[in-house]
Amino acid sequence: MGFYFYLLKAQLSVKISNGYEKLRKSDYMNYFKPKKTIFDDFFEHRDMLIIQHMNGDINKKEYLELNYKYMLDKNIKPFQRIDSFEKGMYNYQYYNMMAKYHRMIAQDIKDKGKHISYYSKYLSEADYYYNEKDKTSFRLLRFLQFENVESYFIKMESPLLEGKLYEILLKDYEYAVLHSKSLWLLSVLKKENVFSEKRKKSVIDYYVNQRY
Repeated sequence: MGFYFYLLKAQLSVKISNGYEKLRKSDYMNYFKPKKTIFDDFFEHRDMLIIQHMNGDINKKEYLELNYKYMLDKNIKPFQRIDSFEKGMYNYQYYNMMAKYHRMIAQDIKDKGKHISYYSKYLSEADYYYNEKDKTSFRLLRFLQFENVESYFIKMESPLLEGKLYEILLKDYEYAVLHSKSLWLLSVLKKENVFSEKRKKSVIDYYVNQRY
């Protein structure tokens, strides 16, 4: 903080020497206000959309579309290394949103019965992003050394997902929840003794059981 203190002191000296004896509160605040990080901007935007979705202002389809547009506009790319919780969650959200968006587009094409080649293309891209998401989950869990982690199958309204989709809670962090259907990741969770066979209601049931 020393650098910013001396910078502030120098700025105030200039103001006084120029005859500006009255200083605004903002003169102090501007120098001590922490700079927004890439994580702050990313998660604040995500949380804003989550609140809008929970309040019924946007549906799940609009939620995915707005997230996808945000990532394109910001030219967001995942980190190569996961050496912090923030990077892990950032990468997870990136791959998760990309996967869900491409799966949504593929389903929309299939429902309309058109452009089967496009359907295959978007479905293949969705599968790629889902696979990267699962690898990210593993890398994040490994970084956290599987400490204070709880996982279990969640109750699903869709028969296609019942008994397949499971939830991973990172209990040391607020609102940190991961999802997967990966069999290899499930095997890792069981090996690390952090998976319970008891089926539970998802902590974000309002989202996981809503259709596009």
